[in-house]
Amino acid sequence: MRFDIITLFPELFGPHLGSGVTRRAFESGQVDVRLWPLRDYAEGPYRRVDDRPFGGGPGMVMLAEPLQRALEAVRSDRGAVPAVVHFTPTGRVLTQALVRELAGGPGALLLCGRYEGIDQRFLDRHVTLELSLGDYVLSGGELPALVLLDAVARLQPGVLQAPSHEQDSFSDGLLEGPTYSRPECWVTPEGSWPVPPVLLGGHHARIDAWRREQSLALTASRRPDLIAAARAAGRLSEADERFLASLAL
Repeated sequence: MRFDIITLFPELFGPHLGSGVTRRAFESGQVDVRLWPLRDYAEGPYRRVDDRPFGGGPGMVMLAEPLQRALEAVRSDRGAVPAVVHFTPTGRVLTQALVRELAGGPGALLLCGRYEGIDQRFLDRHVTLELSLGDYVLSGGELPALVLLDAVARLQPGVLQAPSHEQDSFSDGLLEGPTYSRPECWVTPEGSWPVPPVLLGGHHARIDAWRREQSLALTASRRPDLIAAARAAGRLSEADERFLASLAL
């Protein structure tokens, strides 16, 4: 798959693409990332990409014309662009289900806005998907683009040890429960903190059942909406329902 990124700050992407376990996806070409610096497509001595908004108000608005030229350059190099993604607080919230969908597709063009936003005429004409990371505002679209790249890259074959990502939070619609490692008992000046005994017994069926219960308990206490969605989708077993009924929430 291929992601083309139109951005004012291409230098923000290099460190991420070459670091961590997900770099395997980028270095192997499983996820091909190509950067298109927006100022390369601006005209005039100052390479201007923004101007004041009509009607007044604070900040500056990114101009449609440099974006149009950058988009045409991407299309000339790539051919048809499967999706043009704009990151905005008004967009659809990015979920693991959507990440899985994108991870199995051909990629997209990621449009990284800045300032007060992008001229709406360009968005209306070209954008096919608007995405948000949540109910807060960032300075630009580069961080959401990096989040999307990371989330998609880690799902590519061979990037993570199987079945690591299958146990992630949201992979089955629930939050992932707690994990533990050595030492078996962590001793601090405040006290001793042992690993739950069930994890040390080697009984895999009991361990799986305990992990499922921990996932259900955590999800029920912090994200009851996910429990409701899993129930509506028929993803909860009779054992799950009995355990949830036993919780004093």
